[in-house]
Amino acid sequence: MKNVLLLAACCLGMTAASARVVHVAVAANFTAPIKDLQPIYEKMTGDQLRLSFGGTGAFYTQIKNGAPFDILLAADSKTPTKLVQEGLGVPASQFTYAVGRLVLWSADARAVDGRGTLQNTSLGKLAIANPKLAPYGQAGYEVLQHLKLARPWQGKIVQGESIGRTYQFVASGNAKIGFIALSQCSKNGQWVKGSGWIVPQEYYSPIQQDAVLLKKSENNAAAQRFMEFLKTNPEVQKIRRIYGYGTAQ
Repeated sequence: MKNVLLLAACCLGMTAASARVVHVAVAANFTAPIKDLQPIYEKMTGDQLRLSFGGTGAFYTQIKNGAPFDILLAADSKTPTKLVQEGLGVPASQFTYAVGRLVLWSADARAVDGRGTLQNTSLGKLAIANPKLAPYGQAGYEVLQHLKLARPWQGKIVQGESIGRTYQFVASGNAKIGFIALSQCSKNGQWVKGSGWIVPQEYYSPIQQDAVLLKKSENNAAAQRFMEFLKTNPEVQKIRRIYGYGTAQ
């Protein structure tokens, strides 16, 4: 609570000249939550968030090549850690802003009926994100291995380069079912459309999503404000719950 009050006091005391643009690279699975948080943060601080959405692996490459981001909200913890180790991220800034949940989903409201849906390989194509680039893809393959279904689905998997692209495969019907992030298809505990099965968390490794302030923005007051907002503001916690994310233990 103390940190929240300090942030609010800081924001109220800001001048128009001190408000700045914060460039944030956002993992695709966190698109809906950050869009809900954006107007809350901008009204509170006067800062402007400039959001870019995509795959964490692609963002890593862009940052290495000098992309003008201040903050990375990754879909994993490994990429922020790697950026810190390579001198591109601020060590003390890294923290877990969300823990992702995996879901087997279809745009068809009748297609997914629990775990048994995966037994039916006659459904057609199964979409999974590239496990080398996307932690949700890695989690999807772990689920197949856990259920001993990797071989039955072999040759029927379509792979997206990101979780965003994987969602598009399923939403468009190019794949009947797919492993995506719960936040992409559910809000307030209800399917936005289609049908799904929330995969038990013991079936795959935890999807710990970390934020990191990039080294070039270490002294950027606006970027620091946004990081503090993500850590302490009750609205962040509320919206995170709405979209089904967990928190680090």
